[in-house]
Amino acid sequence: MWGRLNRLAPVASLVANQAKVQVRHLNIHEYLSHELMRKHGIRTPKGGVADTPDQVAKITADLGGEAVVKAQVLAGGRGKGHFDNGFQGGVHLVGSPEEAREVASNMMGSKLITKQTGEEGRICNKLLVVEKLKIIEEYYFAILMDRVTMGPVVVASSEGGMDIEGVAAETPELIISTPVSLEKGLSEETALEIASKVGFPPQAKAAAAAEMLRLYNLFLEKDATMVEINPMAIDSYGDVLCLDAKFNFDDNANYRQPDIFALRDTTQENPLEVTAALHDLNYIGLDGDIGCLVNGAGLAMATMDIIQLFGGKPANFLDVGGGATASQVESAFRLITSDDNVSCIFVNIFGGIMRCDVIADGVIRATQTLNLQIPVVLRLQGTRVEEAKAMIAASTLDIISADDLDTAARKAVKISKIVKLAREENLGVSLRNIHSLAPLEDGDAGLPMT
Repeated sequence: MWGRLNRLAPVASLVANQAKVQVRHLNIHEYLSHELMRKHGIRTPKGGVADTPDQVAKITADLGGEAVVKAQVLAGGRGKGHFDNGFQGGVHLVGSPEEAREVASNMMGSKLITKQTGEEGRICNKLLVVEKLKIIEEYYFAILMDRVTMGPVVVASSEGGMDIEGVAAETPELIISTPVSLEKGLSEETALEIASKVGFPPQAKAAAAAEMLRLYNLFLEKDATMVEINPMAIDSYGDVLCLDAKFNFDDNANYRQPDIFALRDTTQENPLEVTAALHDLNYIGLDGDIGCLVNGAGLAMATMDIIQLFGGKPANFLDVGGGATASQVESAFRLITSDDNVSCIFVNIFGGIMRCDVIADGVIRATQTLNLQIPVVLRLQGTRVEEAKAMIAASTLDIISADDLDTAARKAVKISKIVKLAREENLGVSLRNIHSLAPLEDGDAGLPMT
């Protein structure tokens, strides 16, 4: 969704990075954001959520016969997207209950494909139906956490209803940013100043500032990492409303925000990432063929980098953390091997808090339990590494070992290419004949042979 933004709009890029970086922040549907805003006294369009075409028609009728029907999928660019059944657009203006029912029939149960979802799209199970309003002006308003100032920052613009990335790239001077002290909070004076800077007319400034203050209170109270309103608008009656909203929440606040985290929709997420979360694993699926199991986010990133340096492509980011159990390691293997593209698994562990013998136990259990047919390259260093090596040797399993990171990465890349080529030619390749197909570099640690 977001690319690199103009240096003259550094805080706008902060908004972009919230969406771009794959971190575990809870994202909730728009209709739930509307409900949450209403509970905090924030004005939103009248309407309701529906999960059948008949419900969509009824809500449209209750709204006077005209409405806006919006697909509820966790992705941006819905209006310009298309469904996998060929139906165009995830946002539609309808002029009658009958038209609303027809439009809903084409949207519900189909996958909406946007620039954010990728070709696989995301299933549309619900539709938000809201009143048609005559909008006079549109503005952009967001609150997010800023690592630079170590606190909230308000980002606002007169260019609401548009792609903020495009605004930042073409007219960065139209974006303003205002750091907020966590101790003092967002004051009414500051909110009024923001409203004035982005061009709210005098008669609407007080109402706009009041909405900003309510949004800030929601942001703090619910442990949000981002509250984005695009647009915040003035209608023909002079009322200020929040028409569209995107909320993210800090996963670390799960324990104290159970009502918020109960709103999670796992049908909108990668099933493997959902499974990983259940086992307290940090997993992000990628499009390569070398499965990675690493402890520590920094080492995981370095592992992916070195794989690419030697011509390979990682299939995932998977951090087991510093306190993983053998059971979690086995679960990690199940995740990695559920990706049919994986042709080699690279285990790279630097044991500090994490003990190498626990990892070895998990690797052995996974290899035996899963009857693993995918080559495993194992590099262990650190706490109880000698015990771990003894366990691997005693297991007599075909696990490929290396002490040096470069050597291990080269092995993983070369073996992955061999297995991938064999699959493409419908040939069987086993660990016993990999050496004869393509010897590894001189000095490489031996491949256990039986």
